[in-house]
Amino acid sequence: MGAIPQQGQFVPDFSLPGGILTQGHFERGEYRLCAERGRPLVHAFYPGDDTPVCTRQLCSYSSGLETFADCGADVWTISPQNLDSHESFARRHQLAMPLLADTERSVARAFGITAPGVGLRRAVFLIAPDGTLFWKHVTLLGATYLNEDALTRELVRLQAA
Repeated sequence: MGAIPQQGQFVPDFSLPGGILTQGHFERGEYRLCAERGRPLVHAFYPGDDTPVCTRQLCSYSSGLETFADCGADVWTISPQNLDSHESFARRHQLAMPLLADTERSVARAFGITAPGVGLRRAVFLIAPDGTLFWKHVTLLGATYLNEDALTRELVRLQAA
């Protein structure tokens, strides 16, 4: 297992399948981290589709997408479920950001956040436009999450840096 990236450290590139719900269509594709260089990226790991805390977290982020975009940031979410599960989850809750499928947990391992029992820890990484880690929040148990306001504060700090 990799170590959790530290602030200022370059975040290694990865590529994962994912999908985004747009106007009722779940568009599937490949998401590559290096393609986001030049923009901040909120990268949220969550343990599972349709679980109570994960649902509240992703609904919060989805409803806050305009605020994140105002800060120049995109939001990607990632969990171990497959794209069919992600599509059902996105449709059920009208989630409007990419849901990436890390079914082998290779990216979660690279970020040092795999955990026995739940598969991975709930974690949010704010990646700066140059590809370095600006800020992170990794939970021990994952029963809570950072809300839109907390993430927006960090994005504003990144803009000021």
